[in-house]
Amino acid sequence: MSDTLETILEQAVSAVIAGDQALREALDELPAAIYVTDTDGVITYFNPACINFTGRRPEVGADRWCVTWRLYTNAGDFLPHEECPMAEAINTRRPIRGVTAVAERPDGTRVTFRPYPTPIFDRDGKFAGAVNVLEDVTDEVRANDFQTQARRSRRLANAVADDFAADSLNRMAEEYEAKAAELLRHKRLVPGVDTAGMPEGDDQEPIRDSTRHGRGQR
Repeated sequence: MSDTLETILEQAVSAVIAGDQALREALDELPAAIYVTDTDGVITYFNPACINFTGRRPEVGADRWCVTWRLYTNAGDFLPHEECPMAEAINTRRPIRGVTAVAERPDGTRVTFRPYPTPIFDRDGKFAGAVNVLEDVTDEVRANDFQTQARRSRRLANAVADDFAADSLNRMAEEYEAKAAELLRHKRLVPGVDTAGMPEGDDQEPIRDSTRHGRGQR
């Protein structure tokens, strides 16, 4: 996890524990999608970035476990909200890291993301709910796919005896590598999360993109 994401999580946890309205207002300004649930997984807060991320307006007091419309594993299986990483974090009282999933918006577009569900405990050590930050890694995943294709093309180029075929495969590899580099360059150029204005507070494994549609979850 980056230092920025870690800072965001710390500030969000502090906001919930302290009931700090100023800190929550600062979270509202962040470009990262952040939401909070109670001990039963019911959404109690979400910042505006969640609307852009999910393509919908989450319903405080009604939505449970996740702010997304539909979820899928990376292997293409429909993922019920009650089985999502946030639900696991709440049910086990432990943070979940190193997983990714695919969120589908109501308009059918999808985004691959890495969640950071984190249980919250009050000053007395009592479980008080959970906070989640959703990191968009769509470009990162696409870049990895292009890099895999490039490596495969180069292996084939080294294996074939025909020079024309080898040249063609190497050109394909170069095109894949250029596409991957462009995606990663774009990711670096996307403005990062700036936490400077926030008040002071006290190996990736896919869950398992699919064309299979399930019902929207509320």
